Amino acid sequence: MFDWTQQLADWIVYTVLKLGAETPVGNALNFFIYDTIKILILLFLIVFIMGIVNAYFPVDRLRDFLTNKKLYGFEYFFAALFGAITPFCSCSSVPLFIGFVRGGIPLGVTFAFLITSPLVNEIALALFLGMFGVKATLIYAGSGILLGTLGGFVLGKMNLAHLLTEWVKNLLQNAQKVSEEFEQKKLSFFQRLPNITREAWQIVSGVLVYIIIGIGIGAFMYGYVPENFFETYLGSGDWWTVPAAVILAVPMYANAAAIVPVIEVFVIKGVPLGTAIAFMMATIGLSLPEPHC
Repeated sequence: MFDWTQQLADWIVYTVLKLGAETPVGNALNFFIYDTIKILILLFLIVFIMGIVNAYFPVDRLRDFLTNKKLYGFEYFFAALFGAITPFCSCSSVPLFIGFVRGGIPLGVTFAFLITSPLVNEIALALFLGMFGVKATLIYAGSGILLGTLGGFVLGKMNLAHLLTEWVKNLLQNAQKVSEEFEQKKLSFFQRLPNITREAWQIVSGVLVYIIIGIGIGAFMYGYVPENFFETYLGSGDWWTVPAAVILAVPMYANAAAIVPVIEVFVIKGVPLGTAIAFMMATIGLSLPEPHC
């Protein structure tokens, strides 16, 4: 599907710019051009598709559904699934998390959303699909949703409400469960299309800088970092490499658009995919440098 992008990158780097195929700068620039084109195309297409989904299944409707229906535990899965299809980083997920609390949704369910939302979203899926293929993408998405579902369920059963701050307790006490019929605008798909396209472009343009930075870092690592550097420290596959990757990622902050291209280079350089995913999830999920959010 993307053979033409590789051919274009090869033509620009090796024919137009006349850079050597074995030189670090040539390899780095080739990687940068190829990944930038491929990622932006995939990202826009998937965000556009998810824009269609969000247009017909808005947040308010999901909130009412989770509040008013008896789902026998599946509410944790649905909340995690919704977190997976919303294009939010950990910082952006918090306001929606508060909206869930204000709407009277159980705390464990809101945690299922909060855990999954930064870990899995259409941006991360688009990047992952283009870099690692369908199988790895499904494993990544499934593990993120499972983590959110189990995390929300466990936290819900721990009865942590007494540990909430006073202002959040006030939200829970004053929450009014108001059942209002969803008034969906009677617009055809083609009437919605311009707005969906505009919103998709806004999302892509909003993360464009992070994508370029992430691909730039990945391209530099691809061209200049020694072949066995990452393999030496994280590529052994020993049990300690996964927790080590998580610990190293905790002090960092990056959204999916910035970190996935870096993870691709980790894998190329010899780091096992599972270790690389652990590093990625810790980076975009824990977000220790963003306490103000």
